[in-house]
Amino acid sequence: MKLTSIKSLMIAMIATLGTVQSASAESVMAVVNGNMIMESQVLKALGKKANTEENRKAALETIIDDTLVQEAIKKSGVKVDWKRVDQAVEEVAARNGLTYGQLLDALDYQRISLSQFKNQIAQQMMMEAVRHDAIGQSIQVAPEQVQAQARDMLEKDKAAGKLQKTTGQEYRISHILIKTTPILDDVQAKAKLTQLVADINAGKISFEDAAKANSVDYASAADGGDLGFNFLDIYDPNFAQVAAKTSKSQISAPFKSQFGWHVLKVTDLREGDRTEDAYAQKAYEQLVNQQAQEASKDWVKALRKTAEIQYVNGK
Repeated sequence: MKLTSIKSLMIAMIATLGTVQSASAESVMAVVNGNMIMESQVLKALGKKANTEENRKAALETIIDDTLVQEAIKKSGVKVDWKRVDQAVEEVAARNGLTYGQLLDALDYQRISLSQFKNQIAQQMMMEAVRHDAIGQSIQVAPEQVQAQARDMLEKDKAAGKLQKTTGQEYRISHILIKTTPILDDVQAKAKLTQLVADINAGKISFEDAAKANSVDYASAADGGDLGFNFLDIYDPNFAQVAAKTSKSQISAPFKSQFGWHVLKVTDLREGDRTEDAYAQKAYEQLVNQQAQEASKDWVKALRKTAEIQYVNGK
């Protein structure tokens, strides 16, 4: 090997060693869920702010928050909708009274490429999606809270003479329920109800007697299928939808709900008092909004609660 080659190799080795020593000498400021935050990151985050202990601490906390947000985005599996990003770029231009070309010129003046700008918007969209999910998961409203708040609101309005009465239509419904079994499938259950309706309409049997003889909702069957007066929202969605479309005294076509196959008849209608229900809904909305506002302010703090954060050198 030539002397010049050996000399070049030695210089390269010394340079590499120097780089390794320099990197190892850099301070680790904190470790967040196993990810190190280096002193250089903190200094970069300071920007033009004075390099004081207070500013370094604030910069470090900001980096920790950003790290946790990025982890949350990664874990959430949120995908970027680039069409929506393109729309957002156009909306930014429109809000600022700029054409698309003028926006590009403005970005160029700030030394920001269109790709960088789109990535910033995509990042904001992903962060908002994760934030929305985190807030939603943090909201927990117990039925007892709703009932207590609703009672309090109702009593206050009564005392102030501001009670807001609410009414709604109650339906008195009779039905016949048939459930499928290993020997009675959906087709057969529907066919059986179709035949029962035909017999009722032909006067061969009354709805009440058909319910007593065939319905497996035994509590109502004893009363000829009568379920009494109720608001439709207490029923299975399919049941409520059919009832809402069925005229008084008309028998519905056979339909299926989560409980089995039915036919129903609306026997009467009346206006019912829904004041307590209305106040319960208002109470629920108030409690949810209160929690959402609190969580909106502190959602990053919630991420910190489950994170493992270690400060180095007593920082």
